[in-house]
Amino acid sequence: MNLYEIGSFCKSKAGHDKDEIFIILREAGEYVYLIDGCRRKIANPKRKKKKHIEPTSYIYNEVKDKIKESVIRDCEVRKFIRRYKMEVMN
Repeated sequence: MNLYEIGSFCKSKAGHDKDEIFIILREAGEYVYLIDGCRRKIANPKRKKKKHIEPTSYIYNEVKDKIKESVIRDCEVRKFIRRYKMEVMN
């Protein structure tokens, strides 16, 4: 499995967004593009170096499929991140 798989959850390790949860939108070389549905929306994802995030192996297939089909919305991203926090972080 690719650590930086599209649709997987990750945690920021550095920067002003440290400890925030994001979903990987796409990967490009040493960078990944991250969304959270609030400050970083699909139209304006955060570009971050891979060394500055902590990838997880946690992924919802529904998120992955919607991203690949380009039909995911920001409100759904927020919902999935909320669900991830409830299931995994508690």
